[in-house]
Amino acid sequence: MISHEFLSRLRKLRLDVDAKQPGVHKGIRRSQKFGSSLEFSDFRTYQPGDEVRLVDWNVYGRTRRHYIKRYLDEQEIKVAIYLDCTTSMRTVETKWLLAKKIAAALSYLTLVNEDRLTFFPISALDTRSVERKGSNYAKQVLYEILQLELNGATSTFVKEMEKKLQKGKQLTIILTDGMEAIADYEKLLLKAVSSKSKILFIHILSKEEIGPEFTGDAKLIDSEVETEVNVSLSPKLVSAYQLRLKQHNETLEQSCRKLNVHYIFLSDDKTAEELLLTDFVSHGIVQ
Repeated sequence: MISHEFLSRLRKLRLDVDAKQPGVHKGIRRSQKFGSSLEFSDFRTYQPGDEVRLVDWNVYGRTRRHYIKRYLDEQEIKVAIYLDCTTSMRTVETKWLLAKKIAAALSYLTLVNEDRLTFFPISALDTRSVERKGSNYAKQVLYEILQLELNGATSTFVKEMEKKLQKGKQLTIILTDGMEAIADYEKLLLKAVSSKSKILFIHILSKEEIGPEFTGDAKLIDSEVETEVNVSLSPKLVSAYQLRLKQHNETLEQSCRKLNVHYIFLSDDKTAEELLLTDFVSHGIVQ
């Protein structure tokens, strides 16, 4: 699903976090935290998950114990990624696959840069969050997200995300199709902003949702609440739908900007590789 060539290019990038935003650090300033800079501090005992390359074998030769060199380092970034796993996201396979690839790649990017990740698959089903730190876990988490599959009806994304919203200084990344009321998103974003997070809102829709190409009699089913309506899809009705969708998306973007939330709109007419290596760079999301 994701090529080794793409992963090697991803490893050269990092999340571009604005140091001026409250609660997040770009990683260019020294702190008294420990990490991987060249400024040596002291030793600590080896723990499972630590980088084996940091073991000091000279000390091991003298003590027969594994010790890790500790360094003063740049402050780590805490990243929380919330992936909308509700039924509307999973109904269109290409949209669902794109959303998983973007979430997986951003999680991978977080971990290979030794930042701290919490990944939340958001639905009403019993889904566990993934909490990891360090490049040792990067590929494991990447493939866990790519293989994520959920079945059954779910609650609304906003309602479920509110239950799991983390507080504190961090970068919050939200991936959703935006198929809920603007007022509900505004309420959610206001809570996230007040928690001192910098927020990236990734709005994902499929080509067929943006521009439906079918006409004639059809039964439309709301995938979230499973209500049905019979309609005759004329060109006029499709145009009215597209106008309303455009207005909804523009209002959602305006709501994000009003709260200083970084908004980006994606469609499955581009590959995840194109979006991450080109669009995300030009939008200042990665560098």
